[in-house]
Amino acid sequence: MLIKLEFDQLNKMQRRISLKNQPPTYGNLITVLSIDGGGIRGIIPGVILDFLESKLQEIDGEEARLADYFDVISGTSTGGLIATMLAAPNQEERPLYAAKDIVPFYLQHGPNIFPQTKGIFSGISNLGKALTGPKYDGKYLHELLRSILKDTKLNETITNLVIPAFDIKKMQPTIFSSYKVAAYPVLDAKLSDICIATSAAPTIFPAYSFKNRNSDGKLEEFHLIDGGIAASNPTLVAIGEVTKQTMNKNPDFFPIKPTDYARFLVISLGTGSSSDRNKYDSEMTSKWGVISWLFHKGDTPIIDCYSKASTDMVEYHNCVVFQALHSEDNYLRIDDDNLSGDLSSTDLSTEENMEGLVNVGKKLLKNPVCRINVETGVYEPVENGGTYEEALLRFANLLSEEKKIREARSPNTTK
Repeated sequence: MLIKLEFDQLNKMQRRISLKNQPPTYGNLITVLSIDGGGIRGIIPGVILDFLESKLQEIDGEEARLADYFDVISGTSTGGLIATMLAAPNQEERPLYAAKDIVPFYLQHGPNIFPQTKGIFSGISNLGKALTGPKYDGKYLHELLRSILKDTKLNETITNLVIPAFDIKKMQPTIFSSYKVAAYPVLDAKLSDICIATSAAPTIFPAYSFKNRNSDGKLEEFHLIDGGIAASNPTLVAIGEVTKQTMNKNPDFFPIKPTDYARFLVISLGTGSSSDRNKYDSEMTSKWGVISWLFHKGDTPIIDCYSKASTDMVEYHNCVVFQALHSEDNYLRIDDDNLSGDLSSTDLSTEENMEGLVNVGKKLLKNPVCRINVETGVYEPVENGGTYEEALLRFANLLSEEKKIREARSPNTTK
């Protein structure tokens, strides 16, 4: 009986090794997937990821999952939830969710995560909540994540995760990174705690605290709010985590210079932003006090401004650097900066609005590939760039080829 148990454990260990992604040191590229924050607008990258994974399945078979192809998946807020869905393991050591499950997840649970106030006094009710506390208590989201993710910890994911949050007590970002857990065991938290923390958007959900043990075995407490405070667009955070590994000569990574962006393959997904660039002006805002900055006609201008600035500055940096280093073909940013009306809301979870977001994602795939103009801040079509569908198909082929190269070179792959 003991021999059989040991044999079963050995088989399980060998299966985990054979299923695990082979590290970049056996390949040519370092692959990164990044997903922005944006609340219910997470539906938009959900549509994009479904398309990408379906193309990988056409190439490599229906069991293919995004986590099989990316060395790291980063996500902020709703993007952190999606990243975790793609990378958390099920009982068979495979991803808990396929990409095609993301949109149905939002359609099913969105109305309970963001319950809508109805009636003619809803505006007054929302204002009252904004002045006295968070708009939602977060209980449904917390219980949902705990029931799905159970006690699974960061070190157990199928591929590496990088999820930022902000510690309101320490007044500094906290980056939950798979690359950090060996040196900083206190960061090896439950995935449910990490997801709740990175989604704790000020004015929307309450701040979140939990305890975890550090390397001395002592409990350390986190006091966290939304990762968007630190990085609405976490692409640079992910690239930074990977770059540190190459600088520290991690054997899983081939030696590259920190500026060798040609060795990165990056897909960065936004959750859309409003097309109304004239919503505010200096004449209007110069008269505002705290209340107006926090609540104006259903919006939270101060948070909108910080989020938009953070997202665009990361995109500005990436566009400049990848172009300067002649690596722009290795970087794909997909976002829609023309959302209008209710579609730009982070928490409007009506059936009509969610279906509208699904359609935004589908239409976005058909749009020409755009890149931000670093002078105007406006997305402009790339000459001969094709559509986003065509670009994702090209990236799917590159990802598949990279996976095959690693498996052919790695001694750990079951031949």
